[in-house]
Amino acid sequence: MRTATLLLIAAAAAFAQGRGHTPMRSKIAVYDVAAKSSRVIFTADVIWEAPNWSPDGKFLLVNSGAKLYRLAPDGAGAPEPIAVGQQYRCNNDKAFSWDGKLLGFSASVSGGRGSQVFVASADGSGAKLLTPATPSYFHGWSPDNRWMAFVAQRDGKTFHLFRVAIEGGEEQQLTTAGDYDDGPEYTPDGKWIYFNSVRSGGWDIWRMPAAGAGPNDAKAERVTSDELEDWFPHISPDGKRMVWLSFPKGTKDHDGRIEGVQLRMSAPDGKKPQTLTTFFGGQGSINVNSWSPDSKQFAYVIYEPIK
Repeated sequence: MRTATLLLIAAAAAFAQGRGHTPMRSKIAVYDVAAKSSRVIFTADVIWEAPNWSPDGKFLLVNSGAKLYRLAPDGAGAPEPIAVGQQYRCNNDKAFSWDGKLLGFSASVSGGRGSQVFVASADGSGAKLLTPATPSYFHGWSPDNRWMAFVAQRDGKTFHLFRVAIEGGEEQQLTTAGDYDDGPEYTPDGKWIYFNSVRSGGWDIWRMPAAGAGPNDAKAERVTSDELEDWFPHISPDGKRMVWLSFPKGTKDHDGRIEGVQLRMSAPDGKKPQTLTTFFGGQGSINVNSWSPDSKQFAYVIYEPIK
């Protein structure tokens, strides 16, 4: 098993570093809230992205080279692949349902047109397509494990937020205003969906009722409002804290990896944010929720250009 895993990782490395991008070293780190410090648990000279904790706290779900892996929270042992099927080219938007029974993920399929949202058993088996239209990117599970929130482009120019039931059926649009919304994530009590949006002129954190923002997004509420560009809000499982990624003022999107990215934390109201660390980060540092189940730690990725 270990030999097969290492061969898969080597293939992932070749895939990720062979796309014309600056070679990057990835350092998966865990931030301890009480200790106010991070420790690096895994390092590789290839892109690894978006660590997410399993609901039982036993492993991190990570991706590299279009594949999904399990990684021990202390970094012990080699990452173990999750067998969702060779036809799926997975991106960094994936997470387990709150009860740990299901896996939601985004992927393009060999010969397909772009990213779609799928649901599978926790071991990756039995994947089912939920969003035929592309592009669609999964971001969050409702606490009752019935709905999956995602961001999608449906008119060829704007990205809005949607949800779809795990049984399938028609997708339901949750936002309609603005040019670009992203990162929808349910609060642990199921009452709100937090997200980031450029609707105010810069990237800020917003929230709306779980059923949607209503006509003209009248029910959407702005949470952060400073000059930094805020992305991917993650509420801790105990509902007491919010962590998010902040890019320097004027950064247009989250696709790059740059110096000066901040991880910030506050109460869910966004007031009095603390900067926990400033690092070389961006795309893949955090995407969907990366808090540990006990709300004491969260995981993220530090990048380092290889010269």
